Amino acid sequence: MDRHLREIVINQSDVIVKMWLEEIETLKQANYTSNISDELFESTNEEFVGVIFESIKEQGSMKYVENFSEKIIQLGWPLSYITDGLQVFRRMTIEYILSQTEKVDSTYFSNVLTSVDKWVEPIIRQLVNEYTGNWENIVSLQRLALQELSAPLIPVLDGITIMPLVGTVDTERAKLIMENLLEGVIKHNSEVVLIDITGVPVVDTMVAHHIIQAAEAVHLIGASCILVGIRPEIAQTIVNLGIDLEKFPTKSSLQKGFLSALKYTNRKILNVEDKVEAIEKMIESLKGGDK
Repeated sequence: MDRHLREIVINQSDVIVKMWLEEIETLKQANYTSNISDELFESTNEEFVGVIFESIKEQGSMKYVENFSEKIIQLGWPLSYITDGLQVFRRMTIEYILSQTEKVDSTYFSNVLTSVDKWVEPIIRQLVNEYTGNWENIVSLQRLALQELSAPLIPVLDGITIMPLVGTVDTERAKLIMENLLEGVIKHNSEVVLIDITGVPVVDTMVAHHIIQAAEAVHLIGASCILVGIRPEIAQTIVNLGIDLEKFPTKSSLQKGFLSALKYTNRKILNVEDKVEAIEKMIESLKGGDK
C-alpha cells in the first residue's frame, strides 16, 4: 500500500506542488516571512517542496534536507516556515490521495495517514534538529562574544587601565570581571585600574560586594583600584545599604579618576603654553649661567 500511494504522489507531483504553493502563499504573513521579497520567497518555496519530493523518492536519504536547512538558517528565516510548510504538505497530500478514490473506508483512510506520516515525520525531525542545532551553536558563539565585551580592560597609558562596566552585574558576570581584571593587570603591567560603573543601572549589596572583591584581588597582585562613576543616586544607595567602600578610592567621574591615577603614577598634565614657557625660562637660565 505504501508503495502504491507513493507512486500516486510522485506521478501527480505537479498537481500537489501547485496546491502546496498556493496554500503556502496564504501563510506568508502568519509565519513571519512577510518582509521577504516575493522573488526569494517563491524560489525558496519551490526548492523546499522539491526537497520534500526528493526525500520521498529516495527514502532514508537526508542529504537534500540537510542542505536546505543550512540555507534557511543562513537566510535567517523562522522555524515556523519549515514546520508550517511540512504540515501543509501533509494535509495537501492526504486530501489529494483521498480525492482520487471514490470509496474510502476506515482502513484505507488509516493507511493513507500512516503512509504520509511515514514520509513527512523524518523530514520534520531532520529539519528541526538541523535548524535548532545550528541556532544553538550561533547563540553559544554570540554568548561568548558578549562575554568578551562585557568586561573589557582597556590600557590608556603605561600603568593605567580602565574597565568600563555597562548593564547589570550578576554573579556570572562578576566572575568574568574578576578574571579579566587579574589577567589584564598582569598582561598590561598595570599600577592603577579604574573601574567605571557609570553604565551600571543598579548598585546593590551584591554588586558592591563583587566590586570590593575584585578590588581586593587586584590589590593582592600589586595594583590599586579606583571606583569611578559614583552618581548621586548610587552614593545614596550605598550609604543607605551600609556598604563600606572605604578600602579603595572613589570618584564621581572618569575624568576625576584619571587625574587621580596620574598622581598615583607620578604624572601630571601640563598646558602646552606653560610647558613652552618653562622650557624658555630654563634655556634663559642656562644662558645666564654660561655668562
